[in-house]
Amino acid sequence: MHFSPALKSGKLLKRYKRFLADVQLDDGTEITLHCPNTGSMRNCLFPGETVWFSTSTNPKRKYAHTWELMTTPTGGLIGIHSGNANALVEEALNKGVITELAGYDNLSREVKYGDENSRIDILLEAAQKPACYIEVKSCTLLEDGQGYFPDAVSLRGQKHLRELMHMASLGHRAVLLFVVQHTDIHSVAPAAHIDPEYANLLKKAVLSGVEVLAYRCEISASEIHLAHSCPVRV
Repeated sequence: MHFSPALKSGKLLKRYKRFLADVQLDDGTEITLHCPNTGSMRNCLFPGETVWFSTSTNPKRKYAHTWELMTTPTGGLIGIHSGNANALVEEALNKGVITELAGYDNLSREVKYGDENSRIDILLEAAQKPACYIEVKSCTLLEDGQGYFPDAVSLRGQKHLRELMHMASLGHRAVLLFVVQHTDIHSVAPAAHIDPEYANLLKKAVLSGVEVLAYRCEISASEIHLAHSCPVRV
């Protein structure tokens, strides 16, 4: 995924009201960005560090700029735009990067499924093969050298695990895929210290046949893409 037009940068001042962030440009001007991340962004906010943002040409937008990347104090990069995760997975599937999910002919997005009024992020299908239901989660929380998900209690995430377990029980292939949008995260684990119910459900999901994968992103100010698998420590 290339950033076009090129991203611009500024220094983070603060994030507030969940969907807004103020930044200061090099000339001292302060602007407000749209923050496309509904999570807590725990350990992703570093006031005074460089942020990278895109700019829309849509005149109807109240906030023309969208926060894309955060620079960490150690020089790492975090993909702030959690909505990019599904597109990054689709791009990687089309390029054959995710070898565990190769061999399917059709890819669909946001298909209704399950018993709890859900939509699967990605559905893969092929003749003579079970359908493959993929839930995609963006992982950005880094604590003591370990990547974690979720960064806050996630009832929605718990629901998706139950839905995946149900799909597996019906004989379909069910996959939870963590998209690691943090260059300093090299393995993912359930955040039992934040959401113990999610951690317990993830263990049950694995035992019931749900596959759990994680792929790290390579991130720069010009592009972001899935590149390498990494361990998931259930």
